[in-house]
Amino acid sequence: MSAQIAWTAAFVIVTFGAYALIAIISRAGSTADFYVAGHHVPPFVNGMATAADWMSAASFISMAGIIAFSGYWASAYLMGWTGGFVLLALLIAPYLRKFDKFTVPDFVGDRYGSDLARFVAVICAIFVSFTYIAGQMRGVGIAFSRFLELPVELGVIIGALIVMTYAAIGGMKGITYTQVAQYCVLIFAYLVPAIFISLVITGQAIPQLGFIGDIRGEEGVSLIQRLDQVTRDLGFAAYTENTRTQWDVFAITLSLMVGTAGLPHVIIRFFTVPKASDARVSAGWALIFIALLYTTAPAVAAFARLNFVESVNGSVYDSADSSVEDAITPSWFSNWQETGLIGWVDRNNDGRVQYSAGAAFDGAPRLLRDEDGDIIRGARGEPLYQNPLPEGENEVYVDRDIMVLANPEIANLPPWVVGLVVAGGLAAALSTAAGLLLVISASVSHDLCRKIIFKGMSDRQEMLVARLSAVGAVMVAIYAGINPPGFVAAVVAFAFGLAAASFFPVILLGIFWKRMNKWGAVLGMGSGLILTGGYIVYFKILNPGLDNAEHWLFGVSPEGFGAIGMMVNFAVSIGVSLITPAPPPHLAKIVDDIRMPTMRRAAPPAE
Repeated sequence: MSAQIAWTAAFVIVTFGAYALIAIISRAGSTADFYVAGHHVPPFVNGMATAADWMSAASFISMAGIIAFSGYWASAYLMGWTGGFVLLALLIAPYLRKFDKFTVPDFVGDRYGSDLARFVAVICAIFVSFTYIAGQMRGVGIAFSRFLELPVELGVIIGALIVMTYAAIGGMKGITYTQVAQYCVLIFAYLVPAIFISLVITGQAIPQLGFIGDIRGEEGVSLIQRLDQVTRDLGFAAYTENTRTQWDVFAITLSLMVGTAGLPHVIIRFFTVPKASDARVSAGWALIFIALLYTTAPAVAAFARLNFVESVNGSVYDSADSSVEDAITPSWFSNWQETGLIGWVDRNNDGRVQYSAGAAFDGAPRLLRDEDGDIIRGARGEPLYQNPLPEGENEVYVDRDIMVLANPEIANLPPWVVGLVVAGGLAAALSTAAGLLLVISASVSHDLCRKIIFKGMSDRQEMLVARLSAVGAVMVAIYAGINPPGFVAAVVAFAFGLAAASFFPVILLGIFWKRMNKWGAVLGMGSGLILTGGYIVYFKILNPGLDNAEHWLFGVSPEGFGAIGMMVNFAVSIGVSLITPAPPPHLAKIVDDIRMPTMRRAAPPAE
């Protein structure tokens, strides 16, 4: 066993054991504990747990990879995901906490006085959560397949079973304190290699300063200037050049912002604090904890792109047959090749790796195997592929999701740093997956079964259904992780788009507009979800070859179409509410109750 595998296994076993132990110690004893941790979580603790819940595998593993290879326009992910918390803190979190319910469908059902509206909200919550969880399970599979040399399928199953343990046993109470531990792991794992690599490349210990600083030993040559020059030389657009239209970047940013404010697994976290004012304080703490990672991500992306290009381009394939002297042989590259997440084909048969603009393979590399399942190799020991090769000079395929995980290896950092990064990536994926599983189980047990189908259910029966629902959701999550629909951050962006198009308008109008009624809510959620979901499926699953600006409606990509879906939802919700009967007075009073501050009664005069 190599030192890297040993360190990785040690970190994974210790952290997984700690998560399970915390969940068992703080296991839920009532439905209030299971759904909202009894409303007893302090704002500081809830802020840290919210940060872990929200900073998923997309934030830890995939976001820096997208920025590394997309450059300027990918800043939409940073602006959208952080800006959404401002909306959440100001417009939604304190009001929903004052409403004092367990779930988002709970709010929708009671605010609009309709089981139909509650049912549609349940469908939306499940749809969003399963889309989101697919990205988390993909991240788990990538980490396990590379660093523990386990099949992706087995890695996904192990991760899912760990999540099921503390989601089904601990409920929200167990998940909350598990997520606090996971935040500590993931933020430490993200910052340590960033600091090391920043010191190596720029001489700056603070990655944010390294990002805007000069290359070490080359005064007057900034990191950004070097990246612009390198990417141009390889035939790509300059790193700082915007390759998307401003309208599409705006749509993606808006979709991610309002999607954040409409995500059920994030909103439910603000139901766990003691009172409404604590919800705003929790959001403030969450922003601080999130900023530690999000202000570091652009630097990590820039370091990763520069390290990748300089390590790979022009190097000789790592084998005993290499005959070119004094060339760097990227052993990390051949290690990652075994996963199929990076690939090299020697087009000109010179033994050197040439990375440039263009596609190296039609799709991800599919390894050629013999009857025993072993990889068939060429003269230099390099894996051979069964993919047809498109025209061009590029010889390298790279899955952007590997960049954060591979970065410590590319930079030749110690094996323990690599193991720490893997543990951090798994913590990010599992913390979010746990929150999503709780949303799914609560939607099924509390909103669907107890509030609609079996209204006479006892608390004990509801807890049993909730735990069984979590188990069923894990089975679906395993399938989604083994057969993901795309890159981690892209899949998660779709979930945000679906949340933006379905939940955000209905929640916002439900808080601030008394005239909003059940028919507006039902048709608004349905139209937004169907339109946005259909758009994503059309371009990402049915017609991926048409997924480009030439064919996008209004020039908006699937990642940003949630903004269009949201606008349609607003229009349908408002229009339908105006032409249908107004809600009864007792429902309009709910709006007054959740918007008015709680008045403290004066103490009676002393006798």
